Amino acid sequence: MCGIVGYIGDKDCFPILIKGLQRLEYRGYDSAGVAVSHVDEDRIQIFKKKGKVQDLLDHVGDEKPCGTSGIGHTRWATHGPPNDVNAHPHTARLGRLAMIHNGIIENYESLRKSLETNGHAFVSDTDTEVLIHLIEEVQSRANCSIADAVQIALKEVEGAYAIAIIDASEPDLLIAARKSSPLVIGVGEENEYYIASDATPIVEYTPNVIYLDDEEVAVMHRHNGLTIRNLENTVITPEIHELEMQIEAIEKGGFEHFMLKEIYEQPNSILDSIRGRMSLQRSEIKMSGIDEHWDRWENAQRILIIACGTSWHAGLVAEYLLEDFARIPVEVEYASEFRYRNPIIRPDDVVIAISQSGETADTLAAIRLAKEQGAHVFGVCNVVGSSISRETDSGSYTHAGPEIGVASTKAFTAQITVLTLIALLVGKKKGHLSTQRFNRLLVELNAIPEKVHTLLKQDDRIQEIAKHFEHSTNALYLGRGVNFPVALEGALKLKEISYIHAEGYPSAEMKHGPIALIDEEMPVIFVATADDIYDKTVSNIQEVKARGGRLVALVSAGNQDLKKLAEFIIEVPKTDQALAPLLTVVPLQLLSYHIAVMRGCNVDQPRNLAKSVTVE
Repeated sequence: MCGIVGYIGDKDCFPILIKGLQRLEYRGYDSAGVAVSHVDEDRIQIFKKKGKVQDLLDHVGDEKPCGTSGIGHTRWATHGPPNDVNAHPHTARLGRLAMIHNGIIENYESLRKSLETNGHAFVSDTDTEVLIHLIEEVQSRANCSIADAVQIALKEVEGAYAIAIIDASEPDLLIAARKSSPLVIGVGEENEYYIASDATPIVEYTPNVIYLDDEEVAVMHRHNGLTIRNLENTVITPEIHELEMQIEAIEKGGFEHFMLKEIYEQPNSILDSIRGRMSLQRSEIKMSGIDEHWDRWENAQRILIIACGTSWHAGLVAEYLLEDFARIPVEVEYASEFRYRNPIIRPDDVVIAISQSGETADTLAAIRLAKEQGAHVFGVCNVVGSSISRETDSGSYTHAGPEIGVASTKAFTAQITVLTLIALLVGKKKGHLSTQRFNRLLVELNAIPEKVHTLLKQDDRIQEIAKHFEHSTNALYLGRGVNFPVALEGALKLKEISYIHAEGYPSAEMKHGPIALIDEEMPVIFVATADDIYDKTVSNIQEVKARGGRLVALVSAGNQDLKKLAEFIIEVPKTDQALAPLLTVVPLQLLSYHIAVMRGCNVDQPRNLAKSVTVE
């Protein structure tokens, strides 16, 4: 959710903090703030403002704080409305400490009552302010260092946190800690350190990073270096990783929005997710996360897929493919509901957890439950070093690259690509896919990136179609078979970025209720590419036509049947029906994008949303 940054070293920290917040603004944009240890005075300068990072800069004006250590925060509100008072950083009663926080302190109310009894007064509605008061109280009570106070205080905390703290009394010190919320430390030169929620603010300064683990506290000193301890005071020897991310990947590169850039990056992101895993020459797929644990997959009686949002839609696509290719029963679960219904998890289950960020709190909680029950957990995520990549038994990275737009596009198709490879590999190894069909699907999958590139050439036409629906208030997306999840995803994209109410349904379910919504103003978008039940889909289209709905049909290239029925036709390159979602979703992404732009919406930062959902 929220984005946090920090710096300590010899450089002026304010520009670093601001640039870092701009990089992380996709994680939350309800408010922004910075705290800087003044370079010459024993005090902390704090500036914070409701709104976006630019609003903060306008608020600061010419009063830019001066110092070589500081912290910054961009907020997605959980406790308390978005306003100046609830914006981070927060201080305690003495004003010596400043803290930023991503996560939720679940027992903050009981902590607050206890602190109020001891004379603490609170000015905000946030759980974060309670935590910094607690740390101050512990330091005063125990007469200990701020680092020790953080360790002691965090033992009393229930919930999730990634925090960073500076102390006016120790301007050469920066403290960070995490539990169930991501935190990365960038290691610069000569005791120079950067911290951030993810690597995007760090990559332009250093390729060397440390991923903090749960219940670890990092103490960074401008002269004495870095020390990491856990809450039990055991010293941790950190592992330094080298980032593969390039600075160009987190810039717009001439596109008006990150979302549009990321839609156009899909030919490459799909290809990169295939690269090194599939060989046409050898007619094989190799995925170490499966090959090294083949006994668990071979003996699996069931596959459970857990995910949220767009990743859940990718899981639905995988359900069709795994059951078709591998003949293993599959259940797709919302991670947010999974552990609250006393689910049946067996040791011979394989659980696939899907998350773009690798930090989705609900998915992480479901993973832990599945592991407790002895299931084999396989992760599919996009971010190297993320919590899911470290907590799963095995897994595969998608290679979509950084996705800055809040509404997921290229991450979705990269997930489907990896899940398709999994289904093909498991199906082949279990003997349910003939060599002939396996090889044909490899050829078709290899051709997908170029076909996506061809689809993108229709962008201007899709933009013209979008003009007809700019003022719509509702929309219905319909698809059958493997394209039903695409209908769900198309509807979600429209909701997320244009704020038009939209629903996705299986085409045949339309007449069991949604058909009542259809009138002369209602756009109905059909995913109607050629497949085994195409004739049934045509019948569903005729039902909508008879009731006056405004029809948009995605059809296989060369289709003539629907031109007389649909108001608008978008042709999609032909492919095997199992791979159709990799193509059919692209026009729906573009359609949503253009409608949102025409409505004046901020497509990269839609209201009330954040990129990484690290709270439950």
